[in-house]
Amino acid sequence: MAIQKEIWLNDIVANLFDSNPHLGFAVNADEFVLQGKVVHIPNAGSKPSVKRNRSSLPASVTQRGDADITFALDEFTTDPILIPNADDYELSYDKRASVIGEQSEALSELVGTWMFRYWAPATAENIIRTTGDAVAAHVGTGNRKKLTVADVKRAKLLLDRMGVPADGRVIALDADLYDQFTDELTASQYRDFSQAYDASRGVVGQLFGFTFLAPRTSVLIYTNDATPAPVDPGSTIQDSYNAGGLIWHRNSVIRAMGDHEFFENEKDPSYYGSIYSALVRAGGRIRRNDAKGVIALVQAATT
Repeated sequence: MAIQKEIWLNDIVANLFDSNPHLGFAVNADEFVLQGKVVHIPNAGSKPSVKRNRSSLPASVTQRGDADITFALDEFTTDPILIPNADDYELSYDKRASVIGEQSEALSELVGTWMFRYWAPATAENIIRTTGDAVAAHVGTGNRKKLTVADVKRAKLLLDRMGVPADGRVIALDADLYDQFTDELTASQYRDFSQAYDASRGVVGQLFGFTFLAPRTSVLIYTNDATPAPVDPGSTIQDSYNAGGLIWHRNSVIRAMGDHEFFENEKDPSYYGSIYSALVRAGGRIRRNDAKGVIALVQAATT
């Protein structure tokens, strides 16, 4: 039977969100995608100043400076996979469904990892280094300072000082950082933390006003410069690199998806089988140029 492209496209898109719950905690800019490739969002400038008991007239006239948000979407594509013609008839399971399912999972993993990179802050004011006891590095080599409860509380204080709303704060950690954090929780803290568990939303707990998402293999990787810089996914890992987690307010980051397509070449005479591949365009960014509402938790090196 010929493959139903619309069904597989829907499955690929749905899997993006099932595998990446953080996509649901961001501003959705899909409606602002132009030609499937670029996001263009009209963005209002700063609010007008207000004075109490104005003493002089005429008041100064100002013009609001609007600055549009624009960013391009990246193209994510799977390697084409060949299913020999004999496999369609000789295998006891549907190999096409298995192959296409694996392509969908691979796309979802890479898009989800890059979305964290799009949202990663690069300014010193938005980066908190860990302060715990020494532990073997799980990114790079040597030892790193563990993530502590106090580090997360520092992030809460920083967001409070930024004036970020208390409702809508989210945190994503990799498996090791999450384990370090939960190891520090007292019995009562862990009880309160786990009461917010909601598998349908990818939420594992809540503490200090943060919604904790299910831990991942990797969230962010940073260099060990004086001001750590985020590292692109797929880059060669240097010994000095550090694992990082991300904290954000759901209105402080943007995500968008553009074109998505599924390709097939059935019964190709040159390959004696059918070839399948998939494409998704996606992108994102921190909403404000000053990165307000976004914080990276970056491990610090130690002896």
